[in-house]
Amino acid sequence: MPETHALHRDLVRLRRELHADPEVGLALPRTRRRVLDALAGLPLEVTRGRAIGSVTAVLRGARPGPAVLLRGDMDALPLTELTGLDYASDNGAMHACGHDLHTAMLVGAARLLCARRHELSGDVIFMFQPGEEGVDGAAKMIAEGVLDAAGSLPVAAFAIHVMSARFPHGVFTTRRGALMAGADLLSVTVHGSGGHGSAPHLARDPLPAAAAVVAALPGLLTRTVDPSGTAVLTIGEIHSGTAANILAERAELRGTLRWHDVRTRDALRSGFGDVCRSIAHAYGVTAHPEVREYLDVTANTPAEADFAAAVAADLHGPHRYRDLPQPLCAGEDFCRVLDHVPGAMILLGACPADLDPTQAHDNHSPYAVFDDAVLTDGALLYAELAARKLATTGTVALDHPIAHTA
Repeated sequence: MPETHALHRDLVRLRRELHADPEVGLALPRTRRRVLDALAGLPLEVTRGRAIGSVTAVLRGARPGPAVLLRGDMDALPLTELTGLDYASDNGAMHACGHDLHTAMLVGAARLLCARRHELSGDVIFMFQPGEEGVDGAAKMIAEGVLDAAGSLPVAAFAIHVMSARFPHGVFTTRRGALMAGADLLSVTVHGSGGHGSAPHLARDPLPAAAAVVAALPGLLTRTVDPSGTAVLTIGEIHSGTAANILAERAELRGTLRWHDVRTRDALRSGFGDVCRSIAHAYGVTAHPEVREYLDVTANTPAEADFAAAVAADLHGPHRYRDLPQPLCAGEDFCRVLDHVPGAMILLGACPADLDPTQAHDNHSPYAVFDDAVLTDGALLYAELAARKLATTGTVALDHPIAHTA
């Protein structure tokens, strides 16, 4: 069994290597190589994704039993890092959502559970996933068979997500039901007729209409969503024009819609199209809005949420667990796993202890900073969730909790 300090040292090294060399999307050759190297020598059945850069590792317990899945995502964001850390990325991508921590924690859980293999009644699937950020890597891993990797569908699945702000350092939180939002991808193309910037009356400029659409959408939210509910509509991209003195032929907007219940989703989808078309008509141009379904709500099953909360509080102390009163509006493709398997995602505050989490830079900021100090705690929770779930659904209980022998 690795000593806790040695495990922590190794996880910090791995996490910082991943952080300094992030990769975006579904093909993560350098990241996958580091994960495979970190798992080398462990008694795992390791397979690589065929069409994507995933890694699936299965630990067979000493006795037969069910399977539990643990998921960690590996991809980064297309974002230039501005943290100034001595291990900051300089390649135009950034682990601004903490996936480097998730990957290191899952490697740590694999080491911990392999050392206790003789006590396990059942199997553990370690799901190292690419492409969580916008390209639905979870669905692609499911299509390639990750849920069947142990030979039977897992009885439960768990994931941990770190937060660089909002939550106190080292505090775990989750809730029954909706934890994160469903998400749709929005786009609208406004078509006009181009012309010279000196004679806008001879053209049909799409840019004022596009700007009016962006300005009107907050009103759609306030007049559509029940004040006691939550939804977010964000326009993140505007593209138009080629020169300062040319009126463009078209303007393109792209954004996201996030929701927690289908009635709100349906009303906002319809309203988005109405706003775009009506404003375009008023400006003498045309609009072609599109809404593409992307992610469902990430909804924890009640039993697994209660189980995860109890394990976190027992393992790390009740002062380090609190219930999450409201779901977040971020989206997560772990919902794909939860479509097939009961499970829960747990959030972990990773804001550095010397910063105020209410003032710190949030996930996806180029200034977001995550504290390495939580790595071992996350690895221990991953491992304990799997071990205790197998103990309660298998035939033989664990001799000792994972954390007590680390």
